[in-house]
Amino acid sequence: MVAMKCPLCGDLEDKVIESRQNISGTSLRRRRECLKCGYRFTSYERIEEIPLMVVKNDGRREPFDVKKIERGLVRALEKRPVSQVDIEELLNQLEDEAAMEGKANHEVTTRQLGELVMHKLEALDKVAYIRFASVYKRFKSVDEFIREIEKLK
Repeated sequence: MVAMKCPLCGDLEDKVIESRQNISGTSLRRRRECLKCGYRFTSYERIEEIPLMVVKNDGRREPFDVKKIERGLVRALEKRPVSQVDIEELLNQLEDEAAMEGKANHEVTTRQLGELVMHKLEALDKVAYIRFASVYKRFKSVDEFIREIEKLK
C-alpha cells in the first residue's frame, strides 16, 4: 500500500478509511487519515485515457475540467447548509454523468453540462439552483427569476 504525504503535518504514514470507485470505473477516491496527527484527507487515482472534451457554444473545444464546475457550485452554494462532503459527492456524480454523456465521442456540450448541474442542484438546494440558473440562463429581468421560481413550486 502506498502512503500519501499528509497535507497538514507532512508525515508519510496514513491509513485508508474508505475507498470508492466512480460509476465509470475511471477514478478511485480514497479517504485517508494521517497516523501521526489524525488529519483526514482525500486522494484520487485516475486512469489516463482520451480526455473528455467540452464543446463550447461558439464551437471551440477544451478539456473537461471538474474544477470549473466546482467553482460554479461553490458560488451557488455559498452560505447554504450543504456540507463539503455533499459537494464532493455531487462533483463525483457530475463527473460520472458527464463521462457517460460523452462516452461515444469523448465530447459533451456546455449545454449538457449546465443541464446536469441544474438538475442536481434542483434536488439538493433550491436557492443554489436559482443562483446557478440565473447565471447559466442569463436572466435579464426579475420576471425571468419569478418564472423560474414558480417552476419550483
